Amino acid sequence: MAVTEQVAVGTIGTLSPDDAAAGLALSTEAQWNQNEADWLFFLNRARVFGARDRNGRVVASAALLPYSLSDAWISMVLVTASWRRRGLATRLVDTCLDTAGKLGLTCWLDATPAGAAVYGPLGFVPTIETRRLRREAGGASSSNGKLPSGDLDALIARDRQSMGFDRAKLLRELGGRTGSRCVAKDGAMALIRDGRTARHIGPLYANDSARALTLIRDIAAHEREPLLIDAVATHDEFLNGLTGSGWTIERPFQRMRFGQPHTQGTELPFAVAGPEYG
Repeated sequence: MAVTEQVAVGTIGTLSPDDAAAGLALSTEAQWNQNEADWLFFLNRARVFGARDRNGRVVASAALLPYSLSDAWISMVLVTASWRRRGLATRLVDTCLDTAGKLGLTCWLDATPAGAAVYGPLGFVPTIETRRLRREAGGASSSNGKLPSGDLDALIARDRQSMGFDRAKLLRELGGRTGSRCVAKDGAMALIRDGRTARHIGPLYANDSARALTLIRDIAAHEREPLLIDAVATHDEFLNGLTGSGWTIERPFQRMRFGQPHTQGTELPFAVAGPEYG
């Protein structure tokens, strides 16, 4: 049996918190923004599947993160460069789908254009699109005063209305990390957290684009590190405001769903929590 067959057939299993460093190596190689805290969250809260080579090294991963009794997110689909194009990603996603099917879960994911071409034939259907934007580090100014703190419970409630299912455990964990902030101003609210290479803003909810842009402007004025945001593509005024004020679009993502939605969200966010979380 070839080495490829040994990995693809015989050594796919679940990963544990002891594999956090191996997972971080995969996402770092792919130049993703996840840090060790993200990996530990998945390894403790999700079902993370992985493939190992003959030496026991983790060479691929995929995670199934249940948010409720009805819905789950698939993410962290990663394959190290020397093991790509051997069917590992498809096999790991199939493992996630098989597990979700046994649990009665509808699955969601945020895919790159290349990923969407893979997931479509598996039965995923497209929903919303997002755009990842980056703002390089700038000199934070204290002239705008203190950035108002937000109510995490209020953010969780708004997120529940938007998603159609409860992500309180996720948002409380993200909001409770060292360096995280929940901020709010005039009907707009967002969560800010550390990543490996940049601070991430999201989810972001607001009553309109003007309020969303005002909150982003204030956040940027208080942050010294690079910033990332995953903005919903249909908010044209919001996207144009970002690109007109120093933000650069890095890549698109296509949100996709496998199975029927159990509930319908009532509000579209201005920015999501990230492709790994939705």
